[in-house]
Amino acid sequence: MPHPLLASSADQSRPIWLVNEATWPQVSESLPPAARSFAKAQGFEAKAGSHCILPDAEGGLLGVLFGLDGEEAKPVNPFLVGKLPTVLPEGVYRFETEAPDPSLAALAWLLGAYSFNRYRKRPEKAVRLVVPQGVEGNEVASIASAVAASRDLVNTPTSDLGPDGIEAAARHVADRHGADFKSIVGDDLLKQNFPMIHAVGRASATPPRLIDITWGREDAPRITIVGKGVAFDTGGLDIKPASSMLLMRKDMGGAAATLALADMIMGAGLPVRLRVLIPAVENSIAGNAFRPGDILQSRKGITVEIGNTDAEGRLILGDALALADEENPDLVVDFATLTGAARVALGPELPAFFTDDDALAAEISRHGTAVNDPVWRLPLWSPYQAQLDSKFADINNTGGPMAGSITAALFLRRFVGAAKAWVHFDIFAWNNATRPGRPEGGEVQAARLMYALLKDRYGS
Repeated sequence: MPHPLLASSADQSRPIWLVNEATWPQVSESLPPAARSFAKAQGFEAKAGSHCILPDAEGGLLGVLFGLDGEEAKPVNPFLVGKLPTVLPEGVYRFETEAPDPSLAALAWLLGAYSFNRYRKRPEKAVRLVVPQGVEGNEVASIASAVAASRDLVNTPTSDLGPDGIEAAARHVADRHGADFKSIVGDDLLKQNFPMIHAVGRASATPPRLIDITWGREDAPRITIVGKGVAFDTGGLDIKPASSMLLMRKDMGGAAATLALADMIMGAGLPVRLRVLIPAVENSIAGNAFRPGDILQSRKGITVEIGNTDAEGRLILGDALALADEENPDLVVDFATLTGAARVALGPELPAFFTDDDALAAEISRHGTAVNDPVWRLPLWSPYQAQLDSKFADINNTGGPMAGSITAALFLRRFVGAAKAWVHFDIFAWNNATRPGRPEGGEVQAARLMYALLKDRYGS
């Protein structure tokens, strides 16, 4: 089994009885009398998220009771079992009673066991799960590994993950799958017509770059994914307050989600022509930083007035999306930690997404629910385009104090025209607190749902 926390054999495993308040009485009657009495003495009531470790007659471990949502719960949380790896002693376990969605339960187990240990070592604890019957263990392991690797990237501070570190991580993913890789760095961005990526990143000691990965048959459906790779965002000359910079390591969360999705697609061998574009920059302050009021050229020929240097993500995405659009792909997907407005509207747990394609939007919502990777559609409300008007250029990079996530998406839409479909995800890429399957810290949002969607479309 490719994942160290999955086991293929149930030998020496301990049972986990998954119960709710309705099924608990029946399961209770099936337990040995001593175990039943112990659970009663502990006050176990099968409430969602509750657990009870049952001893055997010799004082060892008989098994574990774990409470699930009842049928009346709306919605049911399929990731609840992701709490178990954090509370169980080391060992091998199996689900004695079936989880409502065994594949999501296995995935939640692996995602819940994740921890970021690069800078602080914690005692290692191997809490392994026997792959539930009917679950494709290799696929669950592949998804969990892709998410874990990208969580690591988001959690790594910029001192160890600048634009060059994002490039190294992308190269690693490409090399592992035999994909073609190239990177356009520094002043070569100007020579190859990526002026906005260069402008945003030129003040950093680490040069900006555009990472470009291609994989798959040239005659297959063309899928291009684009990720915002801002290794750190000071806000530029429109500098952020100190409190707003504390989490700016995560401003490359779009790049991390893109690499996770690419890893899943290539690992599954989906029959698509995949292209991955990641503009990787650090939005720093120096004598050559771009300024409020500057007018930038873009790859697409659109001139952009800078209303605020802290709206830099849409600039680098504009050049990358223009390149993606030149191939007339079947689908362009971009991931970006783009706006605080999306967080104000929907909070940190529910990313916003935007598309003009109603059928695609329905697919996204359906798969997001199915794989517990929730998102919510916001409108590309064209009348708000007027908020981006400039007196001196074709467009301004900011759209006023209201509807900020919508005007940001409308800005990006100006750079996509030939693609058959386009979707933009405005993600947070961070868990403010630990929840089952989602430890506090860097998070990958919307990538799993897009993998499920593409697998449904193109998988055998």
